[in-house]
Amino acid sequence: MLIGTAGHIDHGKTSLIRRLTGRNTDRLPEEQKRGISIELGYAYVPIEGSADPLGFIDVPGHEKFVHTMLAGATGIDRALLVIAADDGVMPQTEEHLDILRLLGVTQGAIALTKIDAVAPARVVEVQAQLAAALGEPAADWPVFPVSNLSGEGVDALDAWLHAQAAQHAARAGDGEFRLAVDRVFTLVGVGTVVTGTVHAGRVREGDEVMVQPRGARARVRSVHAQDQPATVGQAGQRCALNLAGLSKDDVERGDWVQGAALANLSTRFDASLRLSAREAKALLQWTNVHLHHGTRDLLARVAVLDADSIEPGATRLVTLSIEMPLAACRGDRFVLRDASARRTLGGGVLLDIAPPLRGKRRPERLSLLEALRDEAGTAALPAWLAAEPVPQARLTSGWNLRADEAQQALAAAGARVAAGVAFSRARWQALRNKSLIAVAATHEREPEMPGLEQNRLRRMVAPALAADAIADLIDELLAEGVLVRRGAFVALPSHKAELAKDERVRWEKIKPLLMESRFDPPRVRDLAKATGIPEPEVRALMKRVARVGEVTLVALDHFFLTDAVAQMADFAAELIARHGAARAAEFRDCIGTGRKVAIQILEFFDRVGFTRRVKDNHLLRRDNPWRAPERA
Repeated sequence: MLIGTAGHIDHGKTSLIRRLTGRNTDRLPEEQKRGISIELGYAYVPIEGSADPLGFIDVPGHEKFVHTMLAGATGIDRALLVIAADDGVMPQTEEHLDILRLLGVTQGAIALTKIDAVAPARVVEVQAQLAAALGEPAADWPVFPVSNLSGEGVDALDAWLHAQAAQHAARAGDGEFRLAVDRVFTLVGVGTVVTGTVHAGRVREGDEVMVQPRGARARVRSVHAQDQPATVGQAGQRCALNLAGLSKDDVERGDWVQGAALANLSTRFDASLRLSAREAKALLQWTNVHLHHGTRDLLARVAVLDADSIEPGATRLVTLSIEMPLAACRGDRFVLRDASARRTLGGGVLLDIAPPLRGKRRPERLSLLEALRDEAGTAALPAWLAAEPVPQARLTSGWNLRADEAQQALAAAGARVAAGVAFSRARWQALRNKSLIAVAATHEREPEMPGLEQNRLRRMVAPALAADAIADLIDELLAEGVLVRRGAFVALPSHKAELAKDERVRWEKIKPLLMESRFDPPRVRDLAKATGIPEPEVRALMKRVARVGEVTLVALDHFFLTDAVAQMADFAAELIARHGAARAAEFRDCIGTGRKVAIQILEFFDRVGFTRRVKDNHLLRRDNPWRAPERA
C-alpha cells in the first residue's frame, strides 16, 4: 500500500515520516540545509506477515512545488494529511486536499502535529474545526494528534496505518504495464534506472517496454518493487526498473514506461472536468491551463462541450488539446492549474483519447461520453458499440486492455468483430441488409452486369468502413448462400442470365477474336469492324455475355475473357510475391501489352478490391477472386 503525505509547508510531514519509518526522506543537501522538502522522498517499513512493505511518498508543501506534489500524489492508495496544531488549516492544506479529491484519493487519515507546541485546549479547538474546514472526503478521516519531537500519539497512527495495509487489497494487474516516471538516474555497473508508481499491469525481468512519448524501446534487466529486489512489479507498487538499451538522456520525469503493445499517444482528449468549488469565477471556453497527468506537466487548452463555461463546483464534458503527444488511457486522472501555475483550477478523468474532429457536440456524442464517464470499466462498451463501430486497436490501447481482455469484453457485449473492427449486432445486421439492398438495386439498374464489385459495394454501403471489414461481411453472406460470387463480382443467386440462340451464334463469332490476343483483346469498335455486326449490337451483346460471366469489363468498351483476367491476376500476385508490389512496367512486360493497357488492368484490380494502390505500387489485398469457387 502507498501512503502519500499532503499539507502546508513546515507542518511536519517529513519529520513525521522519519518518526514512522526511521528514515529521512530529505536526501538533497539543499533540502537538509533549508529544512524544507523540494523533491519527492520515499520510505518503506515492513508489514508483519506480508512480503509487501508499506510505502510512503513524502511531497513538498511549498506552493512553488505543487507540481512536484502532484507528481508524487499520482497513484497513491491513501493520503496522510498533515496539519500543525498551531497553524490549523492553511492555504496549501486546502489546495493539497483539493488535489487529492480530484485525483480520486478518498481514503486517508489526518495527523495533527506539533501538539507539544500548543495548549491542550488548542488541540481540541483545531480538531473541532477540521470537519467543517476540510469537507469531503477528509471530514470522515480519523484524526491522530501527534508530536514529532516526543513521539506522543505516533504509535496510534502507526497502528492504524498497519491495520489499513493489512486490509488493503492489491490492485488487479489488468491491462498492459504502465509506470509514470518520477526519477531517472545512472548507477555505476548497473546502467539506467527509472523509478515511479505502477498504474496498471505487471512487468517482469526480460520484458520489452516502450518509453513514451519518445518511442524508445528497452528491455527490463531487473526490477525493484517497494524497495526490494523482485522478479515482478505490479499495479499499486513503486518500482525501480533497470532498463537495458537506454541512456539517462533517453527518458525523463513525465515519461511513461509501458507495454510495447500500447499505442496510446494523443494530443486531444475528451474528459470529464470538475471545476474546484474554491474558484471564484467560471472557467471559460479555450482557457489556457497547466495539465498535470501522471508525472507530466504541460500546457493545454480547454474546450467545454456541453455548456458555454463551467461554474465553480460543477462538472462538465470537455476536450483538452495539447501541443506535444501524451501517453494516456481512459480512466486516467488529471489536474488542471491556471496558466501561471499559481492555483489549482480543477481536475477529472479522461474518457476518450481519440475523439472525433467533427460532431463532438452532437447529442449522440455527448450521450456516449456520459456513458464512458458513468459506467465503470468495460460496462460502457455496449454504449460505445451502439454509437459507432469500434476498432479493436482503439479499444485495447485507449482503454488499456490486453488482447484477451478485449476479446472477453467484446464477447460479453455481444459484438461482431470483422477485420479488427467491432460492431453491435444491430449495426452488423443493418449493414447486411443494406448490402443486399444495394446489390439488388444494381441488378435492376444494370441488368447486363454479372453483379456488383466489392469495392463499389463498400462505397455504396459504408464508405468509411475498412475494405477488409466489408470483405468479412460479404464472406459471411456468401457462406450463407445469400450472395454468390461471380469472379470479382457478387450477386444475388436469382440474378442469372443465359444467351439466346442468336446471341450465342454471334458470341461464337466474336469469341475467337478475344482469344487471339488474350491480354489485349480488341475493343468494341474493333470487334464491330472485324465481324460486320453494328457497334451498338456488339456492345449490348458483350454486356449480356459479361452478365453470364464469360467476359469481364475491365475498362470502357474493353472486355476480356474472364479466364484471361484470372490468369493476369495470377501474374500480378506473382509479381507482388517476388518484388513486394506489382508495378506498371513489370506487369506490362509480363503480359506483353502496352503500358496504357497494363495500367488499366492494374487499376481494375484495385477497383474490384483484388489489390490496393500505394503511390505507383499495387499491393495484394486478398486471394485471386477469379480462382475462388463460384456458388450457383
